[in-house]
Amino acid sequence: MAEPTSAAQPSAQETFSGTKPVEERHRIDEAALARWLEANVAGYRGPLEVRQFKGGQSNPTYQLVTPGQKYVLRRKPPGKLLPSAHAVDREFKVISALHPTGFPVARPFGLCTDESVIGTIFYVMDNVEGRILWDGTLPDYDPAQRRAIYLAQTDTLAALHTTDVAKVGLSDYGKPGNYFARQIDRWTKQYLASETQKIDTMDKLIDWLPKTVPADDQTSIVHGDYRLDNMILHPTEPRVIAVLDWELSTLGNPLADFTYFLMNWVMPSDQRGGLAGADLKAMGIPSIAETVERYCARTGRSGIPETEWYFAYNLFRLAAICQGIAGRVRDGTAASPQAVMMGERVPVLAAAAYGFAQKAGLAG
Repeated sequence: MAEPTSAAQPSAQETFSGTKPVEERHRIDEAALARWLEANVAGYRGPLEVRQFKGGQSNPTYQLVTPGQKYVLRRKPPGKLLPSAHAVDREFKVISALHPTGFPVARPFGLCTDESVIGTIFYVMDNVEGRILWDGTLPDYDPAQRRAIYLAQTDTLAALHTTDVAKVGLSDYGKPGNYFARQIDRWTKQYLASETQKIDTMDKLIDWLPKTVPADDQTSIVHGDYRLDNMILHPTEPRVIAVLDWELSTLGNPLADFTYFLMNWVMPSDQRGGLAGADLKAMGIPSIAETVERYCARTGRSGIPETEWYFAYNLFRLAAICQGIAGRVRDGTAASPQAVMMGERVPVLAAAAYGFAQKAGLAG
């Protein structure tokens, strides 16, 4: 779920936090953008300074600084893209639907589908001030603070999954039913479109996963990449004030989202913030069992069976996503230097997925 790190490298917090000057390949026509903001964003007043956020490997993300307010701009990357990827218009739609309900998302200000303005479509939202944490072990916090942050993440995800889809106007945000089958098909196609090497375990998973899909029992809004560094915490309180990066969101089975979140507990500690093998009790971090119990209590479930299948699915999906990023490196459209490392992770993730698949019944 994150880039490998070592003691010799900067911490994830140092690597991904904050902003930098805009990379040459992501430069935009700032004068054209300023004219669009003046015409489309209520209350906008220049002059405008544009910076680029360090984090994020998918959609280039910019901080727009004005004397009175800061904004965030998310755009599709320039160049050749995979089908259905980088759907910033969908991001805008879901945060526009969720913001009035009080669910923690940044306030949306406007969507521009006119590619002539800065070269790709984009949207603008509020710059929420708070903490983005990149290491799941939360090394700068004490046990009580860690526990509170993890519980807040669980509760926020449960709140998303119990949001009334029709009431917020998102009934057309995805297809009902067969979510896992459709996702496996989608990520298989994207993996094959980006393939740079043959990986036997991925081929076996591509064959096995569609044959063993659990029953799709519920449909909700799913985030698609729900993890610690895709949210902003209140500056001082253990409270989620904005969930970010809705690119992969749709209507689907909430267990896909929740078991993806649970991957933190089974990812090795040499991954960014992986908790496998950690002394969770000493750290104050809830166990998988506690997290499942809390989530189920808030969503009306009695339990979550077949976790090995879900972990195999999530790791397969993550391997396919990483392969897609590696493909964008090849094609020159990846949005961060860390993207180069992603191709190296694909065989590792595939092997881990295959291990869980064997526990779930895959022979061989």
